[in-house]
Amino acid sequence: MSVLARLLGKPTDDGLVVEPMRRRHVAEVLPIEHASYPRPWTAGVFHSEIEMMRRGERHYLIARDGNEIVGYGGVMFVVDDAHVTNIAVAARRQRQGIATRLLAELAWDAIDHGCVALTLEVRVSNTAAQALYREFGFVPAGVRKRYYENVEDAIVMWCNDLALPEYRDRLRELCPEVDR
Repeated sequence: MSVLARLLGKPTDDGLVVEPMRRRHVAEVLPIEHASYPRPWTAGVFHSEIEMMRRGERHYLIARDGNEIVGYGGVMFVVDDAHVTNIAVAARRQRQGIATRLLAELAWDAIDHGCVALTLEVRVSNTAAQALYREFGFVPAGVRKRYYENVEDAIVMWCNDLALPEYRDRLRELCPEVDR
C-alpha cells in the first residue's frame, strides 16, 4: 500500500487499514495493551510517544478492521537504527497476519527513515513472536537477564539487512499488501 493510501486510510483487499496512531486512538489501543503486557503502558506514555512522532523520533501505527482497532506497533529511531518498541494484536485477531503487516509497515518506515538495522527484545517464552521475527531476518544477538518484570529473560534480536535490496524483496514477499 502506498504511503498516500495509508495516510488516507484506504483498506487493502483483506479490509485491514494500517495508519499512523493518533491521540484519539489511544483509548482503543489500551485494552489490547493491557491484554498483551503484564506491565502495560498508560495513556500518558502513548501520548508522549505520539508527541515524539511529531519530532520524527518515533513512529506508531494502528491496524483497524472497519472501525475497530485490532492491533498496533511502533518503532523508536536511534541514529541509523530503529528499535521496535511494541507490536500487539487483539487476542481474537491473532494468527491472521496482522502482526506481519504491522512489522512490514514498520520495517518500511525504518528504511524510509534511513535506518540500516532493526532491533527488539522478545520474551524467551514468546516463541510465536520469535518465529515471526526470524521470518523478517532477525537473529538473536544476546539475552537480557530478568528483563521482564525482573523475572523473565528477553532475547535481544537484530536485523542488520535493511539497506540491502534483497531485504526489500523479502518484505515484498512477506507482505505484498505493503507496496513501496
